[in-house]
Amino acid sequence: MKRLALIAALAAVSVAAQAAPVTYTIDNSHTYPHFTYNHLGFSNQTHKFDKTSGKVVLDREEKAGSVAVIIDATSVNTGYAVFNEHIQAADFFDTAKHPTITFMSSKMAFRGDQPVSLVGDLTIKGVTRPVTLTITHFKCQPHPMLKVDTCGANATTQIKRSEFNMGKNAPFVSDEVTLTLAIEAVNKPAQ
Repeated sequence: MKRLALIAALAAVSVAAQAAPVTYTIDNSHTYPHFTYNHLGFSNQTHKFDKTSGKVVLDREEKAGSVAVIIDATSVNTGYAVFNEHIQAADFFDTAKHPTITFMSSKMAFRGDQPVSLVGDLTIKGVTRPVTLTITHFKCQPHPMLKVDTCGANATTQIKRSEFNMGKNAPFVSDEVTLTLAIEAVNKPAQ
């Protein structure tokens, strides 16, 4: 009887361990945060950031999770060095005073087994505002080369840059900006 109770207890511990939240570390080399806006009515311009860190915590059993993304605003890449400096100035990102952009989720919503949105706080230029990111793609599976569990997602939201004290040249350069996070994150084993 004691042996049966021990087996049941071990099985319960095993199930609990499998259902625990899993933490994934953002892979900067495969993460592409970018923003798109309209330039003088001529075209939609898209620029990116080259340095991103953070983590994703996913509890598939509980259908819950969280995301913390830290973007190095000084890594903005427009493809043109002079323009990179221009939008890092005080009228726009003001990276001398505010070198990071952050998104910290407070809720992850699911439809079935798939996350579909993230609600949280976006901080740009020292201003924090609530946003909802719509998850347009999500997939977790073992990484074929790294041999570790990996998750990837694309999520998007629209903001008004004037709400983050970055409204210079609006409405000629659109106030509305689409932010997109294309993220890959890996579950790194303990070292």
